[in-house]
Amino acid sequence: MAEDIPEETALQVVATAGSEPEADVIRQRLESAGISSVAQRTIGGPEWGASGSRYVYVRAHDLERARDLLGLTGTESDSGDLSSGR
Repeated sequence: MAEDIPEETALQVVATAGSEPEADVIRQRLESAGISSVAQRTIGGPEWGASGSRYVYVRAHDLERARDLLGLTGTESDSGDLSSGR
């Protein structure tokens, strides 16, 4: 039930990676700055091994700091929300 998740702990997409290794690099960079993240395969991509794009999610309260760290603006990263099923 997404509506039961407090906004500050809801997950937001901070970046889209082209593959699992790329998502791992993004996650390691975030982790080195103390930002927890998780990667999930995007819908519609190949389902084999490490290929296929991934969304990298962070908690909503870390989103702006994560974007700054990765050098992204709001228009360059996806605005999906895991709690709303996107």
